Amino acid sequence: MQGILIIDKPQGWTSFDVIAKLRGLLSTRKLGHSGTLDPMATGVLPVFVGQSAKAVDLQLDHTKAYRARIKFGISTDTGDITGEVLTQSDAVISQADLVEVLPRFEGEQMQLPPMYSAVKVNGVPLYKAARAGKTVERTPRPITVHSIRYLGQCAENEFEIEVSCSKGTYIRVIAEDIGKALGCPATLSGLRRIRAGLWGEEHAVTLQQVQALRDEQGLEAVQTLLLDTETVFTPLPLINVNEQTFQRLLSGAPTYRFPAEDGRYRVRFQEKFVGLAQVQDHILKVEKLFCERG
Repeated sequence: MQGILIIDKPQGWTSFDVIAKLRGLLSTRKLGHSGTLDPMATGVLPVFVGQSAKAVDLQLDHTKAYRARIKFGISTDTGDITGEVLTQSDAVISQADLVEVLPRFEGEQMQLPPMYSAVKVNGVPLYKAARAGKTVERTPRPITVHSIRYLGQCAENEFEIEVSCSKGTYIRVIAEDIGKALGCPATLSGLRRIRAGLWGEEHAVTLQQVQALRDEQGLEAVQTLLLDTETVFTPLPLINVNEQTFQRLLSGAPTYRFPAEDGRYRVRFQEKFVGLAQVQDHILKVEKLFCERG
């Protein structure tokens, strides 16, 4: 069992809950996920299975996209609707008000991680300190909001937007900052990730679908839901190697006088993806293998 399974995470589940469930469904403990989602959030959660788990930190595209609902008139301790209400306001925000300020939040900026987050300070996740009633000094981190688009009004003082952003961006913080720009408290009332890197909602399956396929057709049938590990690296140029070069890659030995330009490559042997390699001065060296040695 190897590949990438794009799960449509259900509301109320942590990302770890999804991993724990899949360990049973897929009969393996070799699982990793990309981009944690809060329990309140739903949507695209890439899960890397088997040897593919080594690709989690090697992804070329970390861009995320979300549909988010912002409720104006209240703020909470968690920055979303699941928290305790801290402030309230009778101010009413219009569509025109919101649309006018959205462009201010596009581009490169510094964002302070919220206390209710998995960011670690001195080895301790911030959310643990928050639950203990403590506030920890945090350092703003660089993020990029590629685009932010108004989608419509859901209810009075509640609107939906779409945000495309860099890895590590907290949409809860953006919602609160939009409220500050409008002079009105705000909190996140809904969040769905619609894209994570190369994968969107169109690639996602539910845990119920995985369960049903396993129950009806067995574990082998579940493998058909997994995307090839190579899909993570499709932007890289491809090289095919012969048996001798493949064996040298397996042993970690360089191949000299290799006929390729300097750069990073995905590698196939006998039409099968085996891993990543780099060429410098016509010397081919292995970077990461995604096949079993020997």
